[in-house]
Amino acid sequence: MHAMPTEELPPAHPSPTGLTHYEQTIRTPAACSGIGLHSGAGVNMRILPARAGTGIVFRRVDLDNFCVEAVSRNVAKVSYATSLMKQGVLISTTEHLLSALVGCGVDNAIVELDNLEVPLLDGSAEPFIRMLRESGIKPQRRKREYLRILRPLEVHDGEKFIGAYPGQGYSVGYTIDFPHPQIGLSEFHVELANGEYCREIAPARTFGFLADEHKLRDMGLIRGVSPQNCVVLTEDGIANPPLRFPNEFVRHKVLDLIGDLALLGQRLLGQIVAHRAGHAMHTALVSRILKDRTAWEPATLVEPKAASRQPALASVD
Repeated sequence: MHAMPTEELPPAHPSPTGLTHYEQTIRTPAACSGIGLHSGAGVNMRILPARAGTGIVFRRVDLDNFCVEAVSRNVAKVSYATSLMKQGVLISTTEHLLSALVGCGVDNAIVELDNLEVPLLDGSAEPFIRMLRESGIKPQRRKREYLRILRPLEVHDGEKFIGAYPGQGYSVGYTIDFPHPQIGLSEFHVELANGEYCREIAPARTFGFLADEHKLRDMGLIRGVSPQNCVVLTEDGIANPPLRFPNEFVRHKVLDLIGDLALLGQRLLGQIVAHRAGHAMHTALVSRILKDRTAWEPATLVEPKAASRQPALASVD
């Protein structure tokens, strides 16, 4: 993180849990070009700094700068990716970029696109992380407001489920179970407040099964997929090794989930546990949380006293 100019707010006291007192944006614009996962269409993207309180806002520069906020009320599609729509304007496959923004601690940014889908790049969040780090992270004057889970909330669909539970930081645990020799039953847990995201989650790439390729392409999907941006699973192996992690598949599910949970519009304080969930269940949990106002409260970090290095949380009435 770059040093903060003295004319801005005083430096926030670091928290042992990695939680941040103030909202953050990027210092300088970042840009990249690529193709969309499902559309296969070329797209140019710029990420711009934004004022405190803005949140993450997508701007379609090809459609008179129409803006679509990255919040739950704008969720449109959750089949094979998470897409947003407002007044008929679509922003497709948002989860990898939103996940990277959460992982880097960016609260406020304008994301400009000249097409309908966020670029896939290498299929992970790592290229976005590099862009954001090169831009630099800038603390802002506004206190960051967290969404603190007070009691369990769960969404079930047969044997699948996802739940949010009280916790001190922000942790995610995920279990997947695919009848494939390279995957099988796999689980992973990450604490997001201590820097593990960039090392343990961001590099994990999206994956798909070769046997499903023709069916999905006939549905108008995965037109941008290639061995350069997706782990391709054959009947009993991997068409484009090596893996970045032995359990890269479940790590990518964690990546997706973090991006989908960003649609809460606030940083989460709690534990998330998912078993064989997907985008539809991720976004269903977001809706469930926001609708049940008794299950959470807004909270900010309180500056620690000189004798204590541990910040406290204060409820926001």
